[in-house]
Amino acid sequence: MPVGGGRGGLPQGSHLCWLLCAFTLKLCQAEAPVRAEKLSVSTSNLPCWLVEEFVVAEECAPCSNFQAKTTPECGSTGYVEKITCSSSKTNEFKSCRSALMEQHLFWKFEGAIVGVALVFACLVIIRQRQLDRKALEKVRKQIESI
Repeated sequence: MPVGGGRGGLPQGSHLCWLLCAFTLKLCQAEAPVRAEKLSVSTSNLPCWLVEEFVVAEECAPCSNFQAKTTPECGSTGYVEKITCSSSKTNEFKSCRSALMEQHLFWKFEGAIVGVALVFACLVIIRQRQLDRKALEKVRKQIESI
């Protein structure tokens, strides 16, 4: 009988494989900064840092509880930096990504990859043992038939 014969769909381990892959992608997916602004001909509704030079007044820092509720820039990454635009001399907040956040995302990704590698290593070992048992059984039957 061919492998998988008589059963419809994927082999037994494939469902687990797809489930683990989907879980890993969801777990490690880094949230990219979202630009809510729509680029149009008029530059009056654009933040000043998109259309002119700026200087960072305060470095990238996590948003406080108050800022998270009141400042829309905190929504995408949870971190914000204060900038001063050169021409207009206005102070604005800009969403940013901190090194600490990137480090956490990296280690989360590494942990997920090691976890997936361990799961698949266990699956390979289990399958190899099954195949070894089948081969031994086949050899035993051949010896008995002699």
